[in-house]
Amino acid sequence: MVREDLRNIAIIAHVDHGKTTLVDQMLKQGGTFRENQVVEERVMDSGTLERERGITILAKNTSIHYKGVKINIVDTPGHADFSGEVERVLKMVSGVLILVDAAEGPMPQTRFVTQKALEMGLKLVIVVNKVDRPDARVKEVIDEVLELLMDLDASDDQLESPFVFCSGRDGTSSLDPDEKGSDLVPLFDTILSHFPPLEMDETGALQLLVSSIDYNDYVGRIGIGRVERGVAKPNADVVVCNYNHPEVSLRGKIVNLYEIEGLNRVACESAKAGDIVCFSGLEKINIGDTVCAADCREPVAFVKISDPTVEMIFSVNDSPFAGKEGKFVTTRHLRDRLYRELLRDVSLRVEDTDSADAFRVSGRGEMHLSILIETMRREGYEFQVSAPKVLYHEVDGEKYEPVERLIVDVPEDNTGPIFQSMGERKGELLHMHAMGSRMRLEFLVPARGLFGYKSEFLTDTKGEGVMSSVFFEYQPYKGEISRRSTGSLVAFETGEAVTYGLFNAQGRGTLFITPGTPVYEGMVVGCSPKDEDINVNVCKTKHLTNTRSSSSDDALRLIPPKKLSLEESLEYIGDDELLEVTPLNVRIRKRILDSELRAKARAKAKLQ
Repeated sequence: MVREDLRNIAIIAHVDHGKTTLVDQMLKQGGTFRENQVVEERVMDSGTLERERGITILAKNTSIHYKGVKINIVDTPGHADFSGEVERVLKMVSGVLILVDAAEGPMPQTRFVTQKALEMGLKLVIVVNKVDRPDARVKEVIDEVLELLMDLDASDDQLESPFVFCSGRDGTSSLDPDEKGSDLVPLFDTILSHFPPLEMDETGALQLLVSSIDYNDYVGRIGIGRVERGVAKPNADVVVCNYNHPEVSLRGKIVNLYEIEGLNRVACESAKAGDIVCFSGLEKINIGDTVCAADCREPVAFVKISDPTVEMIFSVNDSPFAGKEGKFVTTRHLRDRLYRELLRDVSLRVEDTDSADAFRVSGRGEMHLSILIETMRREGYEFQVSAPKVLYHEVDGEKYEPVERLIVDVPEDNTGPIFQSMGERKGELLHMHAMGSRMRLEFLVPARGLFGYKSEFLTDTKGEGVMSSVFFEYQPYKGEISRRSTGSLVAFETGEAVTYGLFNAQGRGTLFITPGTPVYEGMVVGCSPKDEDINVNVCKTKHLTNTRSSSSDDALRLIPPKKLSLEESLEYIGDDELLEVTPLNVRIRKRILDSELRAKARAKAKLQ
């Protein structure tokens, strides 16, 4: 049967190219909201962290109606660390809108998600967004997109994909790059004409592939996916199976069945093949599972998610301040929370270690893991994490490491420091070309070489540079790369930091704390420009005497401290340090708190 009344599409692009803003306008012009309804910007970014950071973290479903056709839309993340979200939702759709910024052109994540869409044989519509930017270069971007498609071995049909020129902010689209347009009708018409109606089998036995998982305190786990065959109905007996794990078999019932209408889930009596639905009642459902009719167990093949490239050790907090600020502090709490995250994040890996209090957590990148850490601390968890490390592979007895494709856009006069930094990090220049007064440089650089580089990059480019990277491939080990050229200022005793102690310490380096901050022995309170740690006593008070002088009581002037965010702290910590994370604070500490024991361990390491 041909579903003329349905189209399933996904919007994929690099971060900040305007996917969620364009979806806002599609919803408004698709009749989802009343004409006088007040709607906040980026309505699809419903998570607190998403709204704070201005990025999409989780893929989300919505729908609009146009000319009697229901268009299911999946808004996907643009950051490379969340590309696992993109890979799995592509199984739900038959076509993709590839968004490209009219000034920036194709970026690393554009290449990655386009490659995945091409591998799955999906139809493409190229949307050149932000054509109203003053620095837009539409004609050049069209050529760059076509070069990218040829580079990725696109088929002839995919190379002839239509171009639509949009301004997501203004809600306009046009088929002519020289015309602005007045609404999104040309985009909607292109979706209906270029993406063919779905040919689905409604008469066969039920097959429903789960591509996403949600959770609700009232109904438990909610599966989200497309009905591949047959008809789904509430209270029908079903069996859950998995293509990659034949041993998975679970019988149960679909209790509630919902269709997605706009931003809401609406209960329905049945869903036909091709529909994207949400359902509850199967508590042990997982991403990649297939819900089949009870008498016909035929799982659907699921896309293989790319492996993680970065790992960190999450462990129970054992600092002197342990248990004072967190609600969930025990091993059981930490273990349950980490394994629960696996149910909704297919890119994450969690493994037990030799220690009962520590767990090895692997993900796509620093941001991927930092979002998990930030989410957990907001939920009341208290724990500590190690410095991020890359995951190595062994091929024919040789050590291989993950390599990233890095693209930087910098002012022309700032290229020197970039080349120097990339040389130190074993980077290899691929391309270099001018974009007006700016230069675009493309490198292949080991993933470990990018740890902690972002802050240095912003300093080198005076805040004007833009950088982004995506995993490229595993290549032979490139050799030693220095992670950090600075040392730490380490608290010498436990107590409360005072102005006098901080005043004496600030001459040794940059401080991270203010007067009144509780500290403990072994806690990192600042950064030293020398390549060695310095013990400082920030709790030291002024020795009191009965002697007075005209200047003795003058106020001590402190340099404002450098307040590190969670990401900056993760970039900063070295191999001999840990990051203590609580709902109220983020503290950097030494693994060995005692200064004498730390000195002995350092001397022993040098001898070895």
